[in-house]
Amino acid sequence: MTVITCEQLPELFAAVGNLFEEKREELCDMDAKMGDGDLGLTMSKGYSALPGLLRDNMEPEDIGKTLMKGGMKMSSVVPSTMGTLMSSGVMAGGKVLKGKNQMDAAGLSAYLTAFADGIQQRGKCQRGNRTILDALGPAADKAAALLAEKPEATLQEIMDAAVKGADEGVEATKNMTPVFGKAAVFAAKAIGVPDQGAVAGRYMLVGMQNYICK
Repeated sequence: MTVITCEQLPELFAAVGNLFEEKREELCDMDAKMGDGDLGLTMSKGYSALPGLLRDNMEPEDIGKTLMKGGMKMSSVVPSTMGTLMSSGVMAGGKVLKGKNQMDAAGLSAYLTAFADGIQQRGKCQRGNRTILDALGPAADKAAALLAEKPEATLQEIMDAAVKGADEGVEATKNMTPVFGKAAVFAAKAIGVPDQGAVAGRYMLVGMQNYICK
């Protein structure tokens, strides 16, 4: 696979939704210890709905507009904090691809960077706050660094680099103190345990990897 077309977007995110369906209970169990216990439900519901939303709002010649429209509709399907962050990320990623009819390796890297930036802006969080951004930020950095070093990098190589960055980011959250929501109340329990949001962010990337690298 050298590019992702607009028509392939639903399949790409169906792979993400399938993985979240598989990991739903795991994420809910993690979240129950530090939050509301609904993280797995939010992620599986949102990403299971996204493929249909993309099909219903398809702009075949504009992959960016398709993502922006799908992300906007996604926000009403999962009107929670994490759902809002995910839809904001999809819309931000779409904005940077507006006018393009496909997503190549450089486009994928740009999407990942914009996605992380969108989450940061919407959530008003910073790296080190122990959130999903601590997985997606390093993932975007790794992908961008690979592209800068190897302009001819493939979609698979970009995705592999992103997942590696997310792996490192998730591991780093074990030593971070949560500052948002209910997790902040249970801050003492967080040490040595990965942030559940960061784990969910990594799974999102792994789902994309499953499709791109199949």
